Amino acid sequence: MNNVKSFSAHTDCTTVLVGKKASIDGSILIARNEDFHLAISPKIFVLEKAVNEANRIYKSKNTGVEIPLPTKAYRYTSVPQAYPNDKENQGVYGEAGINEKNVALSSTESVYGNARVLAYDPLVKNGIAEDAINDIVLPFINSAREGVNYLGKLIEKYGSAEGNGILFADLDEIWYMEIPCGHHWVAVRIPDDCYAVAPNQVSIEKIDFKKPDYYMWSKGIKEFVNEHKLNPDREGFNFRHIFGTASEKDRVYNTPRAWFAQKYLNPEIEQSPVSNDIPFIQKANRLISVEDVEYILSSHYNETEFDPIGIGNSEFNKTRFRGISLSRTAESHILQLRPKSPKGLEGIQWLALGTTAFVPYIPFFTNVLDTPTAYKRMTRMVSTDNAYWLFKLIGHFVEAHYSTFKDDNNAYLTEMQSYGRARVKEITDAAAKIPAKSLSEFLTEENRKTAEHVLKRTKEYLSDLMLESFKYSKLSFTMDKNL
Repeated sequence: MNNVKSFSAHTDCTTVLVGKKASIDGSILIARNEDFHLAISPKIFVLEKAVNEANRIYKSKNTGVEIPLPTKAYRYTSVPQAYPNDKENQGVYGEAGINEKNVALSSTESVYGNARVLAYDPLVKNGIAEDAINDIVLPFINSAREGVNYLGKLIEKYGSAEGNGILFADLDEIWYMEIPCGHHWVAVRIPDDCYAVAPNQVSIEKIDFKKPDYYMWSKGIKEFVNEHKLNPDREGFNFRHIFGTASEKDRVYNTPRAWFAQKYLNPEIEQSPVSNDIPFIQKANRLISVEDVEYILSSHYNETEFDPIGIGNSEFNKTRFRGISLSRTAESHILQLRPKSPKGLEGIQWLALGTTAFVPYIPFFTNVLDTPTAYKRMTRMVSTDNAYWLFKLIGHFVEAHYSTFKDDNNAYLTEMQSYGRARVKEITDAAAKIPAKSLSEFLTEENRKTAEHVLKRTKEYLSDLMLESFKYSKLSFTMDKNL
């Protein structure tokens, strides 16, 4: 989050979007890492109940913006801060969820408007920021397109406190929206047969104002650009060129992440990690799976000279670029919408807590009445009964002795991947026998069983890691067996 007032950067994320004809099973996938500025940022996974009350006002703990809310609301999943009132971390930051109408929202991907644009449309100190977006939008929308329009009107009225990218999806479409300045924004529909990657910089390129079915934009944006002479191109309307940045920081912090993701999905394309022209939208050389998205969001320039934990890499290259998976990743999510699945089983929220390089993504159906206890409750003290703390501990021990533990960690992750995929099929098949009126209750219980198994297995793995770690103390020496 790039900020006004005294906000410190909340999340610097990586986004992956996959259209239904680009995925291996016809699913729509929108995914993002939430990377926090603190090493510890406890997150919980909850179900927000539908609140149908008149005259409700949302007030942000972060910026103070007050927004009247509609009377009619839908229930939705959320991954908020465990302690939203903490001084360093004020605000809910719901981040990601799917509502009961099978609309998915992930917010936000921090982006940065350039100095020219911000001179004429500065950020609004008490405007809308990342902490609020999920809670003021997701309960009230019936489609991805409606979500863009709904948030766009709020931004035009109340202003944006920071530059943000927002991911929307439903059972038919994906939309990606960028707000780089105080009141202006655009959104693009991701083609069904394509994927897209956004790495903390304005990514949307050409806007075709003659195609409103594929592009959306703020009122008066063309006039704003023309009036202030903001377009550096001789023809066309390239949003990235007009509103975005192409700085040295981008080439260290941002563009290399897009380069690596596209290197993985399109290895035949030759690009530089410091190129300013890496395309936002791309067609993969194969169909994309949930596991592919997991790999990208868990990556750290694997098998390249830039891997910070790679063997034999120079110290310069190890720290040259900002990676995708970080020790300060608070959580990562893949929101999967399955248009071909039976009714009530369309939405799945794959959730990883902590450092994605070392921890698994666990699937939870979203048509539920509650979330598993270990995921929705948090203690200030470290406890392996809390999912967040358990997975943070896994990451800590694996990274501390990575060369020793990497093979066992990969085996654990593969086991969890297979388990997760098998559980989705098992639950989907079993649900065929469940009456519609009992489906949410059934899925709630199945999510509980999933969490129970994962935590039991992960505690066993943590015990193995800890016991093995004791062998590698630096306060050690080869001892004489006769002593």
